[in-house]
Amino acid sequence: MIETRVAVVLGGSGGIGRAVAERLAGDGMSVMVHYAGNAARADEVVKAITSAGGSAAAARADIADPAQVEQLFTETEQQFGGVDVVVNTAGIMLLSPLTELSLDDFDTMHRTNVRGTFVVSQQAAQRLRRGGALINFSSTVVKLALENYTAYAATKGAVDAMTLILAKELRGRDVTVNAVAPGPTATPLFLDGKPQAVVDHLTAMSPLERLGRPEDIAETVAFLAGPARWVNGQIIYTNGGII
Repeated sequence: MIETRVAVVLGGSGGIGRAVAERLAGDGMSVMVHYAGNAARADEVVKAITSAGGSAAAARADIADPAQVEQLFTETEQQFGGVDVVVNTAGIMLLSPLTELSLDDFDTMHRTNVRGTFVVSQQAAQRLRRGGALINFSSTVVKLALENYTAYAATKGAVDAMTLILAKELRGRDVTVNAVAPGPTATPLFLDGKPQAVVDHLTAMSPLERLGRPEDIAETVAFLAGPARWVNGQIIYTNGGII
């Protein structure tokens, strides 16, 4: 009997996270859809998956709170029998020149993007079954070095470092650890507050002359979550050729 694989998708209630949850469910995995505050959106994702014949549930947690993240993983194990794939798409982006960004905004991003990734990675390292995969989320902006992205890029640089080192620390576990680094992708997180001229400029940067779509990113995640057992300790730039 082939055991159904189980995925936890952090930030799975919208944007890239929703596309990832639905893609992994379509690949036959049971999916725990994590959300931070919007239960209705998470329920919509669960309904979409189950209506298509998949298996899913939703659970809330503050990803920077170790006790809540531990409970999230416990609920997943109790409901689905284990954890095989962890995808941490949860993140926030606050843009400003370095000299104008408030330390409160910096700390807010750091708490979610860095501490949250650290806390989720700790639980994933303890809970993932053999043959499992942890997939963190970085950003192409770390290499692009765009103005106004200083603090956000710094948080994602920290994600890169954690990902590369944890892959080595899990030696002997048969668990892969990678990060996906999207380029400009048409999600509310990316589009919010940007003038159309900026969006047009970022669109034109890709040789494919379009923004990424959540489904493009989900395809890369599905590769890392399933067949890519020899890809480990890598940052996968999924950006249409911007860099």
